[in-house]
Amino acid sequence: MTLLELFGYACLCGGAAFLLLAALGLWRFSDLYARLHALTKADTAGVALVALGAGCLDGRLVAIIPLGLTAILVAVSGATTGHLIASAALGEDEGEDENEEAAQP
Repeated sequence: MTLLELFGYACLCGGAAFLLLAALGLWRFSDLYARLHALTKADTAGVALVALGAGCLDGRLVAIIPLGLTAILVAVSGATTGHLIASAALGEDEGEDENEEAAQP
């Protein structure tokens, strides 16, 4: 086993651990913002490590390019989706505060 293969397997295991922790954070945290933070950060790191590990194990440029593009797409889409969900939730929270103030005499 070469050093590159060992590094590839280590990245795969690390990426799987990050993805498992993301799922655990999504399940355990009660607040929407904490869930979003756990999910967007850990899944981006997990997919990037899995892609890096798979690229190291394959070693061909034909395989590395799609893996890298996939990791970039996951990073961009995860950040964008997290921002949109947080903005929508923040808008609802502010709307509830305005409704409570209007209901008070």
